[in-house]
Amino acid sequence: MTVKTLTINQQLISAREEETILQAAQEAGIHIPTLCHLQGVTDVGACRLCLVEIAGSNKLQPACVTKVAEGMEIQTNSDRLQKYRRMIIEMLFAEGNHICSVCVANGNCELQDLAIEMSMDHVRLEYQFPNRKVDISHDRFGIDHNRCVLCTRCVRVCDEIEGAHTWDMAGRGTNSHVITDLNQPWGTSQTCTSCGKCVNACPTGAIFYQGSSVGEMQRDRTKLDFLITAREKQQWLV
Repeated sequence: MTVKTLTINQQLISAREEETILQAAQEAGIHIPTLCHLQGVTDVGACRLCLVEIAGSNKLQPACVTKVAEGMEIQTNSDRLQKYRRMIIEMLFAEGNHICSVCVANGNCELQDLAIEMSMDHVRLEYQFPNRKVDISHDRFGIDHNRCVLCTRCVRVCDEIEGAHTWDMAGRGTNSHVITDLNQPWGTSQTCTSCGKCVNACPTGAIFYQGSSVGEMQRDRTKLDFLITAREKQQWLV
């Protein structure tokens, strides 16, 4: 296995050649913000919060899908990157209907945590106030599209871990949204196994347990970690 040597924030580190910059940074204890990344499922580079600067390139690269290379010199926390990241967070708030004070995930929301990390105390953009639906047709769960950030975590865990592929994406641009079973109500789905993996994967209050009140939505990621580890180590193969 080939080992690559690179520099992240003036820190010399080693990484396996198949690793991404994000994986290498995490193993070295270097924090890179991300919203769409979820350990154990395929990375898609959707949120662009993990953009980094690489010496010799004018383009910012998403750390979650960019492979390490020998001699790379990477910056993860420059003023330029912080400016872009704050703008992305502000756009997510302006393009959705995120009202933290009445959200089931208040205090347990990755988008909220990132806003605090970026010192975002107000939004400089005009709010779009889209007309988005809430689907509570499922017996146990619900989805509030007003709080969805299109990270596609639900799509990926349902496909890659559960193997049901109940969730998918529809629409383009500002009309993009997640759907179940060719845009049918969640409660009528013939593929959903009611496993709850999508609920535990969601970074915001978009997918929730029915009956959750303000600030009560908590997730148990240990269930996903257990399944991912078992799959990677092939512990259930005879």
